Amino acid sequence: MMAQYLALKAEAQDCLLFYRMGDFFELFFDDAKIASAVLDIALTARGEHAGEKIPMCGVPAHSAEGYLARLIKAGHRVAIAEQTETPEQAKKRGGSKALVARAIIRVVTAGTLTEEALLDSRAANWCVAIGEAGGEVAVAAADISTGRFEILECSADALGAAIARLNPAEVVTAEQGEAAMLATTARPRGEFDSARGEARLKQQFGVATLDGFGSFSRAALSAAGGLLAYLEHTAKGSLPFLRPPRITRSDACMAIDAATRESLELTQGQSGTRRGSLLDAVDRTVTGGGARLLGQDIAAPLMDRDAIDARLDLVQHFHDEPGLRDEIRSVLRALPDIGRALGRIAAGRGSPRDLGQLRDGLDGAWRLGERLDGIATPPALLADLIPQMRGHGALIDLLQRALVPSPPIDANGGGYIAEGYDAALDDLRDAGAGGRRAIAALEADYRGRTGVSALKIKHNGVLGYHIEVAAKHADDLMRPESGFTHRQTLAGVVRFNAPELHEVALKVTQAGAHALAAEAAHLEDLTAAALDRREAIAATADALARLDVAAGLAERAAEGGWARPALVDHPCFEIEGGRHPVVETALAKSGERFVANDCILSEANRLWLVTGPNMGGKSTFLRQNALIAVLAQAGAYVPATRAKLGLVDRLFSRVGASDNLARGRSTFMVEMVETAAILAQATPRSFVILDEVGRGTSTYDGLAIAWAVVEAIHEDNRCRCLFATHYHELTRLAERCEALSLHHVRAREWKGDLVLLHEVAEGPADRSYGLAVARLAGLPPVTIARAKAVLAKLEAGREKTGGIAAGLDDLPLFAAMEAVAEEPVDTLRAELSSLDIDAMSPREALDALYRLKTLVDE
Repeated sequence: MMAQYLALKAEAQDCLLFYRMGDFFELFFDDAKIASAVLDIALTARGEHAGEKIPMCGVPAHSAEGYLARLIKAGHRVAIAEQTETPEQAKKRGGSKALVARAIIRVVTAGTLTEEALLDSRAANWCVAIGEAGGEVAVAAADISTGRFEILECSADALGAAIARLNPAEVVTAEQGEAAMLATTARPRGEFDSARGEARLKQQFGVATLDGFGSFSRAALSAAGGLLAYLEHTAKGSLPFLRPPRITRSDACMAIDAATRESLELTQGQSGTRRGSLLDAVDRTVTGGGARLLGQDIAAPLMDRDAIDARLDLVQHFHDEPGLRDEIRSVLRALPDIGRALGRIAAGRGSPRDLGQLRDGLDGAWRLGERLDGIATPPALLADLIPQMRGHGALIDLLQRALVPSPPIDANGGGYIAEGYDAALDDLRDAGAGGRRAIAALEADYRGRTGVSALKIKHNGVLGYHIEVAAKHADDLMRPESGFTHRQTLAGVVRFNAPELHEVALKVTQAGAHALAAEAAHLEDLTAAALDRREAIAATADALARLDVAAGLAERAAEGGWARPALVDHPCFEIEGGRHPVVETALAKSGERFVANDCILSEANRLWLVTGPNMGGKSTFLRQNALIAVLAQAGAYVPATRAKLGLVDRLFSRVGASDNLARGRSTFMVEMVETAAILAQATPRSFVILDEVGRGTSTYDGLAIAWAVVEAIHEDNRCRCLFATHYHELTRLAERCEALSLHHVRAREWKGDLVLLHEVAEGPADRSYGLAVARLAGLPPVTIARAKAVLAKLEAGREKTGGIAAGLDDLPLFAAMEAVAEEPVDTLRAELSSLDIDAMSPREALDALYRLKTLVDE
C-alpha cells in the first residue's frame, strides 16, 4: 500500500494527498502533520517506513468538503486519490491479496472550485493565468463555477491593475516568468506557448478558426493556453465547461490600480471582507448571480457611454415602477442559482438536486420573461434580455416529468426519478415495495413463532437483511430445529438469518439494484440533455443576474434618494448634494445625518485645494466623489441630488498609506510610489484625489514636494483633481494657477470646544485647528498649553518676515522655529496656563497646588 501511496504522492508533487481508504481520506508523512495542524485533528501513526513510524491522520469521506474548505483557505492545494475499482474487481484482477487500484482524479485548488459548500455564493471565483509574448502581456481568467471566460489585453504597467480588478482566488504563471511575483502556482513554460494556446482554444470550442471570437494577440493566446492547460491538469484530463472567451482591452474599463481599490474599499473593506465596502453599501441584490455581477460591475466601471446609459435606462425603468420592481425581486428571490448548478453539472460533480435547480430556475425565468414581454415600451437592454430567458420549453418539460419535486443531493440512494416517468422503473419499485411488505410480514410471523416481541428484521451494508434479537432471547433461536442460522454476536444483541428471509431479501435487493441502475441511466440522459443547452442556460443565468442588479440598484436609489447621473463627453464633474454611501449608511444606523456637499469641477476650475482641520471631513469628501464616479460608470444611480460627469478613464486615490514592510517600504515611500504613478499615468480625462501629500518627512521637504505635485497636476496632467492638505502655504498657488480653486471644510470653536461642521465652502481655511483637535484627542492640558505658546511665537515670526514673498525662498515658519528651539521651556508657566480654575473642585485645586509646589522645588 505504501508503494502505491508514494507513487501517487510523487504525482501530486506539492499538493496534500487525500488517499481514499474505505470510508476515509487518509494523509501520511508531512501531509499528515500539515493537515492535522490546520484542521485541528489527531495525528497518529500507521505502520513503519525506513524504520520509523509513519505519521497519519484522516477525515471521513462523507464530510470531506468541510475539511477541504479549511485547507484551501489556508493556502494549500489538495490532490484527491480515489479507488478506481471495487475490492471484488481487484480480487478478480490479482487474487485475494490484490490492492485496490487508486488514481488521482482531481486536484482541488482555490481557483478551480465548483462545490457549493466551498464557494461564496455572492462572489466570483476567478482562476487567472498571465501570458507574455513579444513584449506584450495578457490575462486569461476563468470562473469554472459558472463557465465565464475572459481575456484581458493590457500593458505591462497595467498588469497589476488588471489582476486587482479580478481579485482572483489563484494566479498561474509560467516558471521563471516576468510576473512570477504575482504567482501562486508556477507551471511549465511550454504550456504558455502561444501556438499551443491557439490549438487548445480551437480544440476546446471545436472550431477551425478563432476569428469568430475576436482578434487574439500572441500574449492572449499564451495566457489562454496556460490557463486551459492548468484547468485540464487539475481536472485530470477533462476540461470543465467554459463559455467562448470574451476579449476585453484595458481601455474598455475605467483603469483603477490596486492601491486605489484598497484606498476606496470598492469591493472589500479594511477587514478583507465585503463589510464596510462600497459594494456592501450598494448591494440590494436577491440572488447569488446578481451579487456576483454587481461586484464585477463595480470592479470594472465601463468606458462605453452607450453601454452605461443602457444600464441606467434599465435601472430607471425599475426605479420609476416600484410595483414592477417589487414583483421582479420577489420572483428572483425564489429562484435557485442556475449558473452555479450548471457549473457543477458540467464539471461532472452535479447531483439530482442541481438538475432540479435548473428545472425550477429555467421555469421561473420563462414565466418572468412572459411577464416582462408584456411591457409596452421596454428599455433596450430589457428587450435584449427577455429572449434569453425563454426558449427552454422542451428541457423544462423533460425535467418536470422526470424529476421528483425535491430531488436529493446524493444520487446513490435513488428516489429522484418521478413516478410515471418510466413504467419499467415503476415495476421494479413495486417489486421492491412488495418485497419490503413481505419482509414486514415475515417479521410479524417470526415474532409469533418465537414469542420474542422485540424481534426485528434490519439491514446494513455488510450483512444485508438479518434478524436481530436481544442476547437474552438468543438461546431459543440457536437451537438447530429453530430454522434460524446464527450470523453475528454483538454486545447485547445477536443476529440471525433464515431461508425465507434470504429469498425475499434477494428479490428486494435485486429489484433495488435494478431500480438504482435505471435511475442512474436516466440521470445520465437528463444531464446530457441539460448540457446540450449549456450555452443557452448560461445566457439565461446572465439575464437573470442583470435583472437582479438593475432592480437592486433601483431599490437602493429609491431608499436613499439617489439621482441618475448624466454622462457627457467633455471632462466635467458636477455633483450637487453628494454623499459618501458607506459613511452615510453607518451614520443612519446611529440616527445621525450625513452632511451633503457640492463638487463642481470644470476646465476652468479643475483642481480644488481643500484645507481645514483633521476630522473635518476632507478625506470623506474626496472619497465620496471618487465613489460617485465609480457608481456612475458602473451604471448605477449615485448618492447626490444631481450629477453630471464626463467619463473618467483613470481613477487615482492617494488617501492614507501604511508601511509595506515586506517590500522594505516606509509609509512615506509607499506614498511617493503611489504619487509617482499618478503623475506618470493621469490624463486630462482622469480623476485624482490626493490627501496630505508630503507627510512623513521634514516640513521643508514635505511642503516642497506637495508644492511641486500641485504644479505638475495643474500644468502637465491637467486632470480633475481634489487635493487636500494642511500646508496652508500652498494656497498662494491660486495666484499662479488659473484652474486652481481654494476650498475648505468648515469648523468653529465655541466656548473652547471645536465644532466640526463637515461643510465644504469656498476659500482657504483661516487656520488648521490642530490644537483643538489635539484637545479632543485627549492630549494633557500642560502639553496643549506649551503648544499654544510655541504656536504664538511661530506666528509672530511669520508676521515679522511678511509671509511668503517669492515661492519657497523665504519660509518664516522655520526661522521662528529656531528661536523657539533656543528658548527654555517654562514648565511652571505652562502648567499654570493649563488650569481652568472655575471648573475645578476643591480637591482638584489642592492637587494642582501640590503639583505646582513640586515644580517650584525642582
